[in-house]
This record gives sequence, structure tokens and C-alpha cells, in this order.
Amino acid sequence: MKVKVLVQNTLKSMDILYSKTISSIAFIPAIVALVFLFLSVFMVQFDYSESGKAIKSNSHWLTLKDASTARSIISTITGGIISLTVFSFSMVMILLNQAASQMSNRILEKLIGNRFQQIVLGFYIGTIVYALFLLSTIRDIDSGVYVPAISTYLLISFTVIDIFLFIYFLHYVTQSVKYETIIHKIFNDTQKSLEKKCVNRDVHEPSYPQLSATIIYASKSGIYQGFMEKPLLALCSRENLVIRTEWPSGTMIIKNTPVLSVLNKNEISEDLREEMTGLINIHGGQNIDTNYYYGFRQLMEVAVKALSPGINDPGTAILSLQALGNLLKIRSEHYPKHEIVDQDKVARILVKERTLEEIFADCIYPIWDYGKQDRLVTMEMHHILVLLCIHTTIPVFHKMLDEVKRSEMYQDLNLDVK
Repeated sequence: MKVKVLVQNTLKSMDILYSKTISSIAFIPAIVALVFLFLSVFMVQFDYSESGKAIKSNSHWLTLKDASTARSIISTITGGIISLTVFSFSMVMILLNQAASQMSNRILEKLIGNRFQQIVLGFYIGTIVYALFLLSTIRDIDSGVYVPAISTYLLISFTVIDIFLFIYFLHYVTQSVKYETIIHKIFNDTQKSLEKKCVNRDVHEPSYPQLSATIIYASKSGIYQGFMEKPLLALCSRENLVIRTEWPSGTMIIKNTPVLSVLNKNEISEDLREEMTGLINIHGGQNIDTNYYYGFRQLMEVAVKALSPGINDPGTAILSLQALGNLLKIRSEHYPKHEIVDQDKVARILVKERTLEEIFADCIYPIWDYGKQDRLVTMEMHHILVLLCIHTTIPVFHKMLDEVKRSEMYQDLNLDVK
């Protein structure tokens, strides 16, 4: 049992490390650079092969016999691409810093994780690696000069591609850091996660007769990120357990806080307790793909930051508010699963999820607290709540609409209309 717990903890640590690695800004550039390194080795071998020599003998324009000329070409290209790479990295860092200061530092993951930017930077670095390796293969020996002409001309082609990539990179980066683009991306990711997690069309919160219960406590402090579903479900089926999570995913908990309850047993072995504890995910970070609530939170934070006195950008707050309105409409029509069943259709895991009312209170009320004195925010809040009330009869929407109508700014707007 101890070995099994150790294996589970190792697998969980590897999974976290894997997620951090593939989301790193250096992951794609490193892969692309390795591809270019292997390509350079292959091209040099091909250059000196019989096939390469035949191609060069039949194509006189590929002939490059002067070693100093080849070195000058490769050195010039290497220096130019290094400058291009430094400038591109600097531009990305400046834009990231601007986005973090103007919106929220928690949206940086959206910008850093952009695959196109990473591929472009990887292409730059790969060209540099290719050029440096190529430069090291040029030799002057007694029997003649070894100049990889085909590889050198291929390097020139890569350089031309780099220049065009840089031109498009300038356009792409300036567009990707626009506030509406970032908000739209957060909205799309949250919507996909929401539709994946919330598959029920009606509310179904299962109840289980709790005759006895055993509490499983958190092994450390951090953000509760859920659990490893398949191993925990298999464990519950094997041991004939029914468990309930005590917190929704994304909740900050402290060490020794109750996190799971075994509902059908009042006592379990210490080894089983450790095995269950090892299947609970408690760590930092926010991933919208696994928890749509983070998307709601990020949009709320962007709106609140935009309404702060130092920034005073109600337009960005309105964009976030519109995205939240659309997501609340979707969430009001779709509900998450509250139970996970095994192969025999027996409910084994009862999952605690945030209600629509809780999400609304966490994400809309803070925006209203900061923006109730702003005319534009008040008008947009009223408009979105009216639309939500048309499509649903959920009381929290109507209650908030009444509060907006009673606000001083809304009364002033009515006086202006009169």
C-alpha cells in the first residue's frame, strides 16, 4: 500500500510537471530548435554525400567554393537573426508587462501560451542553431576546401522566411494584446470548458443517507483543484465506498481542513486514507480547461482592474461584463454533474459544485461595487440584466436588476431621459 501511494504521488507530480512544461514559453522554441539541429546534421551529411556532390556539379549556381565567403554569409545571418530574436522577445515582454499592468497578471498565461508566437521564436532560435552548427563544419584542409554549399543556401532561404515571419509577427502581436482580443479568448476558453463540464439540462443534486461518515483531511494548504477521477473512482468501486467532496474546485483550503467525506463507512484503514489523500489535487495555478470558474474570475478581475482609479477604462469593463453576461446565460441553461458513477451505474463520488447564484455573486457584485457610480457601466449592467431576465426566471438576476434600478446613477439617467 505504501508503494502504491508513492507511485500515485509520483504520477501526480509528473502530471503537474508535464502541464507546467508544455505551457512554458520555452517549450515550443526548444522543440523547434532541436528539429533545426537535427536538420543541420542531416544537411551537412547530405552536402558531402555523393548525391549532394552530384547536385552541386549539375547546378553551377549552387557552387560555393570560397570558405571565407561562406563564413561571412553565415556569420552575418547569425548576427542578424540574433538581433531579430532579441527584439522580438523584448517586444513580447513589453506587451506582456503592459497587459499585466492594465488588465490582470493572471491573463499572462493566455498570452505566453500563444502557440504562434512560440513557433516564430522557435524558428528564429532554430535558424541560429542551424547557422552555428553549419559554421563549425567549414574547414580549410590540404586536400581542398570543404564548403557545405547546399546547406548554406538553405540557411539563406530560412533567413528570408524569418524576415517575413517577423513582419507578420509584428502585426500578430499587436492584435493579440488588444483588450477585446484577450477578453474574447478568455470567453471562448471558458465557454468550451463550461459546455464540457455542464452537460445536464436541469438541476440534479443527489442526496445520500449519511448514516456514518469518515473525514479525509487535506495534507497541505493550497488551492483545491479537484481529484484524479479515474483512480479515485476505481478505489471507491474496489472498496465499496461512497464519498463526497466538501469544496468546489478552485477553493483555497488550509492544511488539515476536511476535504472528503466517506459517507457509508465510519472507519477506514490508515493505508486507505493515505491512498485517498494522494488522489486529491491541491496546488497553485489557474487552468480554465479544467475549471470554467477561473474564466469567470478572470473576466471579473479584468473589469475591476479597468474600473480602478489609476486606469479608469470603463470600455474594457463593459467588454468583460458582456462576456460574463453571455457565460451566465449559458450556465443558467446547463448544470454540472454532481455525481460520478462506476461501471455498475452506482454513484460513488458526489461532487460539490458552485451554484449559479454563487458564481453570479462572486463575479457580478464586485463589478457593480466598483462601477455603480459610472454612467456607462450602469447602463450596460442594466441592459445585460434585462436580457438575462428575458431568457430566465432565476431570482438572482431579477434581484440584481431591481438593485440597479434603485441606484442613484440609474435614477439620474431616468431624469436625463425626462
